[in-house]
Amino acid sequence: MRRSRPRPIGLVSDQRETMSSQPHIVLPWVVRRTRLPLLSLRCVDCRSASATTGDGRFRVNANGNLLDVWLLVRCVSCDRTSKLTVRERAPVGSVEPAELDGYHANDPELVASRLLDPLLARRHRFTLDWRGAWQLDTASEGHGPVWPARVRVAFEDPVPVRPERLIAHGLGLSRSEVLRRTRCDVSLRRRTSVGFSFTVTARV
Repeated sequence: MRRSRPRPIGLVSDQRETMSSQPHIVLPWVVRRTRLPLLSLRCVDCRSASATTGDGRFRVNANGNLLDVWLLVRCVSCDRTSKLTVRERAPVGSVEPAELDGYHANDPELVASRLLDPLLARRHRFTLDWRGAWQLDTASEGHGPVWPARVRVAFEDPVPVRPERLIAHGLGLSRSEVLRRTRCDVSLRRRTSVGFSFTVTARV
């Protein structure tokens, strides 16, 4: 009968030490929208570069069997109203009844969905200004993190953040500490709006 070779004691000890140093709890963080972002959009009257959807309103126009839908935005400086084309010369039958009802009712979720649609931004050549429009919800209950800290970040809306800044804010660390102690599955310095995970090691 063939006997298995015993593992060296030192190797077993090292493996146990490595396993014990790994975080057992993954903390959930969520990036949430607190309001609709502003639009970086040049006003044709006052040349201000910021606009808002305000309370969120659509304008719907039916011409025979064709439908036009616009999302209304206004300049934050002079209040000039502009129209962003959402539907153009669309056959009425191609629009779901619930969607059409949402346009007429200025449904807030439909406003958000259309504003955050990258195709709309590309068509009208604007970007979204998320400053002050989001918050980070952490799993903290008033206690400091236990090192090493393992965290999974989820996004409810496509808020672009730099992971190094988000981690520094969430854990109360300096950005230099974050860069030195963090292992992450995305670039720490490149903006992302897609969920990611990271581990922050203990202070040396």
